[in-house]
Amino acid sequence: MKKLYLKKGRDESVRRFHPWIFSGAVAQVVGNPAEGDLVAVYSAEGEYLAAGHWQIGSIAVRILSFAGDPTAPSFWEDALAAAFEARKAVGLTESAATNCYRLVHGEGDGLPGLIIDYYDGVCVLQAHSVGMFRAKAQICEALKKVYGDRLKAVYDKSSGTAPFKAGLELVDGYLWQAPGFEVGETSVLENGHKFLVNWTEGQKTGFFLDQRENRALVERYARGRNVLNLFCYTGGFSVYALGGGAVHVDSVDSSAKAMAMVDRNIALNGFKPDQHTSYTADAIEFLANIEDGKYDLIIVDPPAFAKHRGALKNALRAYQRLNARAIEKVAPGGFVFTFSCSQVVDKEDFALAVFSAAAQTGRRVRIMDRFCQPADHAVGIYHPEGEYLKGLLLYVE
Repeated sequence: MKKLYLKKGRDESVRRFHPWIFSGAVAQVVGNPAEGDLVAVYSAEGEYLAAGHWQIGSIAVRILSFAGDPTAPSFWEDALAAAFEARKAVGLTESAATNCYRLVHGEGDGLPGLIIDYYDGVCVLQAHSVGMFRAKAQICEALKKVYGDRLKAVYDKSSGTAPFKAGLELVDGYLWQAPGFEVGETSVLENGHKFLVNWTEGQKTGFFLDQRENRALVERYARGRNVLNLFCYTGGFSVYALGGGAVHVDSVDSSAKAMAMVDRNIALNGFKPDQHTSYTADAIEFLANIEDGKYDLIIVDPPAFAKHRGALKNALRAYQRLNARAIEKVAPGGFVFTFSCSQVVDKEDFALAVFSAAAQTGRRVRIMDRFCQPADHAVGIYHPEGEYLKGLLLYVE
């Protein structure tokens, strides 16, 4: 491994096991590493501290190990086995009701820059760094050992996440397929509900696994209610709401392809056509034009409004406007489930934006519950930045 030395006094964070080393902390790099190479990190006094992937940018090193050797033959198998054991501990790997979950959540599993989602035997991989992209073959081999005969395929979907660099072939495709595996979408189970997942054409890895527990809460509150699911994607919340006894559900998304999948998921779960209506429309415009009180449960789950700190102020204003409209429109005695998946928007900022939205409407609003990401989207205790999903359940009089 090439070597990197930190500036004097700039080793506090790595000693606290934070997985990033910022470029401003670097005093010297020995050996001229290429982006994605493994580098050993030393203090100014020459003490070995960690090892990780070198990259060009504000984050200079994404740390893979504070004690072990990431060049060891068993490194990837050990790391993925540890991630699997964590999911097993929370009851996800052997569940009869759920056969899809996140196996690796980047820094939360000690593997910065790597996402792996598991869909009933198919692992979908996304590399967010050059180092992880270059390690795909090793990761694939490790997955085969961890899952054994349960593994059907490993699909790389890094073209939209890995940094564009000369020499990287950012083309999605299968890294491995078991004999007889049929390429295409699959049907998975989540809390007993069926969902079609298309990892080749869908957003992210094909499904938003991070809302699993929050969808189950919507199911609890949906009975006897008219439900509006905004930014619905493939209808996760809609299926759960109908499963919970909603009178009717309207689903809204701007993507015609997503809405076609919503209709298929509704039918797949045995619901009647008159229980659900799909609208291919801009969710914000749709919400603005509905009559007051038509819905007594509204789900507001937009895409990230801020992907960097420079967009934070505009994002908070957007969350305020959107939530004000939802609070204004929901029926008296109704619920609003509202979420933000913007990592740079912390839970305090989001709550303040929703508070401002409620005040703007003049209605009496209670916070009944607070939401976050589920256990398989683990947050490393030394990396609080990994907590990105936050939400509130509002009761509106």
